[in-house]
Parts: sequence; structure tokens; C-alpha cells
Amino acid sequence: MNDFEKVAMKVSFVSIVANVILSVFKLFTGIFAHSGAMISDAVHSASDVFSTIVVIIGIRISSRKSDREHPYGHERMECVAAIVLSTILAVTGLGIGYGAAVKILSGDYTNLEVPGAMALLAAIISIAVKEGMYWYTRMGAKKIDSSALMADAWHHRSDALSSIGALVGIAGARLGYPVCDAAASLCICFFIAKAAYDIFKDAIDKMVDKACDDEMENRLKSCALAQEGVLGVDLLRTRVFGNKIYVDIEIRTNGDDTLREAHGIAERVHDSIEGEFAKVKHIMVHVNPAE
Repeated sequence: MNDFEKVAMKVSFVSIVANVILSVFKLFTGIFAHSGAMISDAVHSASDVFSTIVVIIGIRISSRKSDREHPYGHERMECVAAIVLSTILAVTGLGIGYGAAVKILSGDYTNLEVPGAMALLAAIISIAVKEGMYWYTRMGAKKIDSSALMADAWHHRSDALSSIGALVGIAGARLGYPVCDAAASLCICFFIAKAAYDIFKDAIDKMVDKACDDEMENRLKSCALAQEGVLGVDLLRTRVFGNKIYVDIEIRTNGDDTLREAHGIAERVHDSIEGEFAKVKHIMVHVNPAE
């Protein structure tokens, strides 16, 4: 197991344990304190367990070395895991939103129970724990540059946001507005849907060979131009492949150079870029003669 997998497995294991404990705690609190919003929040936390398992599977597959059938590696499997995760999030959000909408549209709020004080405490604990998990998972994702792990971090953040909605709803219900608890569940639906959309969009961008941002491309150009013998950059194309970058670059050199000299310049550009930019998995350098 490489360092990438070790970090991912450690973060994922902590996430699973924390989410199992938290979801059970919130479920029992929601039942005994008569809070629909807290029960909805518990379901959201439980879904985090399944999403983390999806992340683990995606990372394990994406870490496999290149083979005959997959000469460019398996990095895109991380994107597949992120897409599956966004789907789980979206379905969870829609389910919670549907249940809340039915309660609100029924117009009969007299049968809605007022949540107990314990539900307030559970919401505060949930906010603190999930926000902490967001930063912990985000740190791990940044360390190994994992889009799937970053998606899981945002799953934690969406749970923290939904707990804030639950807290507001429970407080409103206890102040004499029982419908606030159902309204909070509806707000949770929108938080989850937004997180699902962001994760899905990021994964799709990486699946369809989206180019790097301008800052990265300018840094790549500057690195190439800094090499001895390079007179200019005629073309630069980049594509994001999972959490890696592929680069195609055309450099301009002295037209009177021998083939061996031009090849040496291209090699320097190739080695300097792959050495300076850890995310660059492969670079193809083409040499044009200067007029």
C-alpha cells in the first residue's frame, strides 16, 4: 500500500467510525426528543458511512498501476467514485425534502410534535463534530490531492450545514412554531442538493479532459522557457486526468541545431516540468525550428 492509499484509508476509517457513532446518537435523540429534523439529520450522517465506503473502493482502484488494457492508469476511477457519491447525496436530499414537503403541504400542523431540549444539544454536538470532520478530511485530501476524499469532506460540511438547519428548526418548534422542524428538513434538502451538484460537476470536469487553469498553464510555460535553448512556446495543451495532469507542449529552438541538440533541449524541458510539478504524470514535448 503506497502513501496515497495509507492516508486515504486512515482518514476514511476515522470518518466511518465517527459517522456510525454520530448517526446512532442523532437517531435515538430524534426519536426520544420527537424531532423529525434530527431524524433526517441522522439519515444524512448514516449516508456518509456508505459514501466513505464508495470513496475507499474508488481510491483503491485508482491507485492500481498502469497495465496493458489501461496504459494511462486508473486515476479516473476516483472521479467515478465522486459521481456515485454525488448521486447518493442527491437521493438522500430528495428523500428528506419529500418527507418535509408532505408535512408542510398537509396544512395540519397541530399533529406535529414539539421537539425536546435534548434535540437542541444533539444538533450542537453534530455541528461541532461534522465541521471538525470536514477540516480533518479536507486536510487529508489536500495532502494526497484526492478529489474523491475532497468530495467526502464536503459531504461532512453539508452534514454540518444541515445540522445548523435542524438546530434552527428545533429551536423554532420549541418557541411555539412546530412547522419549523419540518421546514428545517426542507432546508437540509437544499444544502444536500447543492453539495451533490458541486461534487458531480467537479468529477465530470475531470472525466472530460478539462484544461488546467490559467495560473497552472502560465507556470508550465515559464518552466519551459527557463530551459537553455528554448526560444519560445508555440503551443501548450493540458488535460486533467483524475488527480493528475497530462501536458502536450511545442517549443521553439534554433533551426540550425542538430537533431541530438534539439532532443537534449526537449529532454531538459520534459525532466524539469515533471520534476517541478508533482501532478504532471506525463508530458509530450514537440520541437519546432525557429525561423
